[in-house]
Amino acid sequence: PSAKMGFFTFIKVMMILFNLAIFLGGGTLLGVGIWVTVDGQSFLKIFGALSSSVLQVVNVSYFLIVIGSILLVIGFLGCYGAQKESKCLLMMFFSVVLIIFIAEIAAAVVALVYTGLAETLLTSVVTPLLKEKYGADSSFTSIWNITMGEIHCCGLNNYTDFTHSPFYKKNETYPEFCCNVVGGSLPLARPHPCGCLLQGCFPQILKEIKTNAGVVGGVAAGIAALEISSMAVSMYLYCRLDQK
Repeated sequence: PSAKMGFFTFIKVMMILFNLAIFLGGGTLLGVGIWVTVDGQSFLKIFGALSSSVLQVVNVSYFLIVIGSILLVIGFLGCYGAQKESKCLLMMFFSVVLIIFIAEIAAAVVALVYTGLAETLLTSVVTPLLKEKYGADSSFTSIWNITMGEIHCCGLNNYTDFTHSPFYKKNETYPEFCCNVVGGSLPLARPHPCGCLLQGCFPQILKEIKTNAGVVGGVAAGIAALEISSMAVSMYLYCRLDQK
């Protein structure tokens, strides 16, 4: 019995420390997300060159805020639930992690098997944002400028994503990254946008992901292993509480 209690205590402490790290990490991401929302220019100057092309496609601030908030909730449930030996909180922790795990599996299946559907879903979200915010939201515009400059693409699908955007309405032309003419840029306000890049960012990002498929797969497998371990530990503590 003493050995079992010692093992239970060890697992409990590890659960607390692990989820405390998750809680602190979530708080950090939430803080960075708020920072990007309030002062996106400073963030881009510091981290722009290091930021991921995938994250640059969406609004980084909202992404960080959502992920940070989720990690805060998970970290709190796991840490406080283990500390107080609360079966309710431990079960809530297990349920939240399980839902996230299932959602990740579903997203991976869609991305791998239904690439066209994934592109359609992404297009339905990102394209309206380009037409609404590009040229009006400085942080959003800067993020997209960095993306298009680094991976040599134009829009999510092609240059038409910027049609009717605030930038186009103001300048009556497409972004300079969409111009691909020898000897300089082209006044793309002309009816026939000859020389406009038809290469969107989505295929380029997909190509980069496939090129680094091993790294992406390793990271995904590591995250999945952590989630499975977390669920197993929380369920172990939950069941052991019945025996105390």
